[in-house]
Amino acid sequence: MGVGHRTRWRQRLPSPVPSQRGKTAPRFTGLSAASETSSTTKQRNRKRDTKPELLLRKELWRMGLRYRLDARNLPGRPDIVFHSRRLAVFVDGDFWHGRNWEERKQRLAKGRNADYWIAKIGYNRERDSSNTRLLLEDGWRVLRLWETDIRRDVSACARQIAATLSSD
Repeated sequence: MGVGHRTRWRQRLPSPVPSQRGKTAPRFTGLSAASETSSTTKQRNRKRDTKPELLLRKELWRMGLRYRLDARNLPGRPDIVFHSRRLAVFVDGDFWHGRNWEERKQRLAKGRNADYWIAKIGYNRERDSSNTRLLLEDGWRVLRLWETDIRRDVSACARQIAATLSSD
């Protein structure tokens, strides 16, 4: 697939994502970090090549499954993509993507800069839903895996991907 394929995606996708029009991601300007340690920790979070993602990729490779990485031409930039099978896999961090959102929201509400964090993670969740919907509408299958599930049992997560690939 050449450059035309990538261009087609960019032309078709409005920016920002439809459900996010008029909304902007919360900004941290004017807020202070809860501690120097928490600030340093959050700054070191990676966008790609996270430990759970590397674990999953290594297991998929061991199983003989070949994939592409960080598909910038697809909505949400899936972490792992099987183009020929039209499967997009996202490795979602528990904190940033709001796993157990109601519980997490209650804990965040008691902490520092609560309004920011609740808005930030809520925005991320809406964006994830919108990107998933866009991919589904274009005929893609989407798997979203949580980092703790991958860390707990990477083989089970890889088998889930393999099962999805073979269910054509």
